[in-house]
Amino acid sequence: MRKTKLALAIAATAMVSTPVLATNGDVLIGLGAQSRALGGTGTAAFFGAENALTNPALLAKSKGTEFTIGGTVFMPDVTANTTVTGQPASAKSDNDLNIIPEVAMSTRINESLTFGLGMFGSAGMGVDYRGNPGLFDGYSNLQLMKFAPTLAYNEDNFGFGFSPVIQYGALDINYDTDGNAANGSQGNGMSTDLGFGFNIGTYVDVTPEFTIALAYQSPISMEYDGQISVAGAGLGFDGANLPMLSDKLEQPAEIKIGAAYTMNNWMFTADAKQIKWSDADGYKDFQWEDQNVYGLGAKYSGKDYWLGAGFNYASDPINVVGMNATTGLPGYAAQATDLFNNHFFPGIVEKHFTLGGGYNLSKSMALDFAVVYAGEVTKTVNTGVVSDFLQAQATQTNPSGFPADATTHTTIHSQLGYTISLRMNF
Repeated sequence: MRKTKLALAIAATAMVSTPVLATNGDVLIGLGAQSRALGGTGTAAFFGAENALTNPALLAKSKGTEFTIGGTVFMPDVTANTTVTGQPASAKSDNDLNIIPEVAMSTRINESLTFGLGMFGSAGMGVDYRGNPGLFDGYSNLQLMKFAPTLAYNEDNFGFGFSPVIQYGALDINYDTDGNAANGSQGNGMSTDLGFGFNIGTYVDVTPEFTIALAYQSPISMEYDGQISVAGAGLGFDGANLPMLSDKLEQPAEIKIGAAYTMNNWMFTADAKQIKWSDADGYKDFQWEDQNVYGLGAKYSGKDYWLGAGFNYASDPINVVGMNATTGLPGYAAQATDLFNNHFFPGIVEKHFTLGGGYNLSKSMALDFAVVYAGEVTKTVNTGVVSDFLQAQATQTNPSGFPADATTHTTIHSQLGYTISLRMNF
């Protein structure tokens, strides 16, 4: 059925264009148990080897050798409700459990130099509506893994660090061509790519208690052959009706600033960063806006333990295009963009509440944990123009002029994540 086939193409294009690991867009609010417990901060707050994943300069504060291994159990809860095909459809995505590994180490070379290494997953989820023809039986899986060796230099009250970054990406997408799984599915199997970038950072100890810091993460260009372009062609992005889509999907640049203040047993942290979605290949084609992210954290350290809490806020980066698109089929292209952003990449959560702690198992070993919860958010977009176009395609008639709000699509999204790590000092 042409109606279903075109709708599936919308699904496919969305899934390959936007990985659904969403906390701040597709970026985890923090990497490492301590960072995640303290609202995703870590630009200026020293947490040990795990700072190799946030601000490489802070490894210059390390002493001796530290090794950290852990991971995050990430559980998004996403439900879609839509009438875009003319019949109500509702389902919860089955892709609701993901394991994200994290490994970091640091070792002091001499009084001024420290070497570090970070290996971590930054994305590892997709959307799974298989068994739900009304939601296109869509399936996708995008995974990103970063490898970042680090060299940090320090003087008495300042330091800087640099990390070349190697990123491995894998993307798999499949969907039914006619809503009947017995007739087979459409997809090119998994595509993979390697991308290269860098992280750079600096810090200054204004006083022994107060640190300020800056860090920058470069964009990393990725290209998944035959994924976005093939899926987009079924949507009309075929070079005839609408411009063809590139297979590039760039991880955006991030600009970070942070502060940390220590007072007796307490440490207070604050971070602000901007994620440059509007400049990133792929995301900018789907009208993503730059995202401002703010994190706050507080940590109390006792004799053999620590406790922490935090808050992270990030505005929804996904612009509602509505009827404002200006290239090819303006109303249809605009609402199709809104549909797949809202349905297949609902990166709409904004407020994250965090909690965590740690306990020293011995003089050289500690166990840390964190819990991150993002409350339920609901977002609705109009899809009447898309429905009208789909019906016209199915019946071989001209669009009849459905009102823009004749049909709608609603996504409900919340998140829960658990992080645990083991720190070993030598």
